[in-house]
Amino acid sequence: MIEIAKTARLEVLRVVPMGVMLGWPQDEVLLPSRYIPDNTSAGDWLEVFVYLDSEDRPIATTDKPIAQADQFASLRVVSVNQIGAFLDWGLPKDLLLPFRMQLQPVQLEQRIVVRVLCDSVSGRPVATTLVERFFEMPDESLREGQTVALMAYEETDLGTKAIIDGRYGGLLYHEPGRGGLAIGASDTGYIQRIRDDGKIDLSLEPQGHAAITDARATILKALHDGGGRLELSDRSKPEVIQQKLGLSKKAFKRGVGTLYRERRIRFDETGIELIE
Repeated sequence: MIEIAKTARLEVLRVVPMGVMLGWPQDEVLLPSRYIPDNTSAGDWLEVFVYLDSEDRPIATTDKPIAQADQFASLRVVSVNQIGAFLDWGLPKDLLLPFRMQLQPVQLEQRIVVRVLCDSVSGRPVATTLVERFFEMPDESLREGQTVALMAYEETDLGTKAIIDGRYGGLLYHEPGRGGLAIGASDTGYIQRIRDDGKIDLSLEPQGHAAITDARATILKALHDGGGRLELSDRSKPEVIQQKLGLSKKAFKRGVGTLYRERRIRFDETGIELIE
């Protein structure tokens, strides 16, 4: 069965005036002429995305949407009317975000994080901002210290909630001197702790020995790039260290401490110098 709001690899069954029919004799969908690759003929196989046109009829396209059903995505609100908001998901027909699926009212041009799904009643592709309903519980594939992909979706007093690897939810705590993730932004993060209740604490910096190793390498590179000198010290403000090195002050101090014990650097009142 051809699924709506999903990518599928389908066979070209026959050519029709409007394009070509794809799929199987008992389950077929139109690919309009403007999307047909050159030299396509019956028997070829094409990768397409299937959705509903303005009259709610299944239709295929070779355009790639930003997300498909059962995926999370950061999308922009392009219009709002009496039935909900509409989001740009990379296709000619915008994606509906019904009012009943909005955790909070959204505004025009706002970027929000949603889950794409097919409505259980109408079968139409829709979006929802109730993303936490779709999170999985942590399993054995996750471990503390692991590198993961993050997408920020909500701000709290403690930090930023983020989607982990498109499957799990976690909290990225505010770190002094370091900016967090803007809503809808993606970045590499690290699992800091997996709690007994399944909640996951996150960080934008690696932990333990890996953190020290990364900070050491970053500081060494900055010293070499700066001709053997870096105008940073224990007295430097966290935001200055973050701006110059992309490190928190804590990570900077650990990295500098390691280099000092290795006799790679020396200190003065305003910075550090490389010992060759």
